[in-house]
Amino acid sequence: MTFFVPSHSRPGRSATTTVMTMTTSASLPSEDAIAVDGTVTDRLVEANARYAAAFTDPGMDARPVLQVAVVACMDARLDLHAALGLELGDCHTVRNAGGVVTDDVIRSLTISQRALGTRSVVLIHHSGCGLEGLSEDFRHDLEMEVGQRPTWAVEGFRDVDQDVRQSIQKVRTSPFLLHTDDVRGFVFDVKSGLLREIDPA
Repeated sequence: MTFFVPSHSRPGRSATTTVMTMTTSASLPSEDAIAVDGTVTDRLVEANARYAAAFTDPGMDARPVLQVAVVACMDARLDLHAALGLELGDCHTVRNAGGVVTDDVIRSLTISQRALGTRSVVLIHHSGCGLEGLSEDFRHDLEMEVGQRPTWAVEGFRDVDQDVRQSIQKVRTSPFLLHTDDVRGFVFDVKSGLLREIDPA
């Protein structure tokens, strides 16, 4: 599937139109074909070689241009840069299962703000998340299977809106973050592509 994404012009950047080709798992080779041609990782390494052949150093600083950090779920359906109109170098992106604000996410946000100058935080959950309805029984089942209890919590939820509110609260009350006045949370609809902002109250 090919579609066109206009990029917004910013100081020092010209407005362009990017042609993006979306490849879904349905169009990928079968497992048998992958086995003959190598692993999926082999294919990614080959793709990187092609990318590097045409790559030129953009000369960017490590500090995000828009001074924003985005925390989102790792779900493969979320193309954050396309969905938010972002370009390379615009933001920091922190992703995990569910977009949960864990201690490690706070660690990343703290470094993002204190060492690399970000000031805003955008939290994005989404519809149809795999963590919806998943309980801590998942950890128990793992312990029974492997003989060791996971040290991490599953962080499953039933109400995605409430989970976003909880995430907002965790960020806003963290003593390690310098900037908590611009923290906003959203639910991304995987069917429509639209963000729905969640009232933190």
